[in-house]
Amino acid sequence: MYLCPQINKNKLDNGGYINRAQYLRGNRLVASLVEELMTSFNNFVTQMKSMAGRGTDKRLGEWLDNQDVCQILNISPRTLQTLRQNGTLAYSQIEHKNYYKIEDVERIIQPVEVMKKDTHSYGCHQQKGCGI
Repeated sequence: MYLCPQINKNKLDNGGYINRAQYLRGNRLVASLVEELMTSFNNFVTQMKSMAGRGTDKRLGEWLDNQDVCQILNISPRTLQTLRQNGTLAYSQIEHKNYYKIEDVERIIQPVEVMKKDTHSYGCHQQKGCGI
């Protein structure tokens, strides 16, 4: 006989003891549940790996980081920050790093060029001897 201390003795007919058959039946049940749980978990892991693999094929190549955008638009990181803050350029942030869709960057190329010309013209009027 095996002592089962976690079961209230008043609820067992034999005073809190279970026989070998009950013990083994309980162990088989636990083993079956653990096996079922592990199978479900392994299926879940397989599905997650499959889903994670989908994002690494072509789609990651469609995103640009800060440096790429600054080079494409010929702007400083501070100007890029302003474009993010005022909502001109949409972005996604992953682990403290900003990423931009190519189509969003292409959409603002013309407005940024106009902005740079306006800023340059304003600066020239403020300075004496500007040749532009």
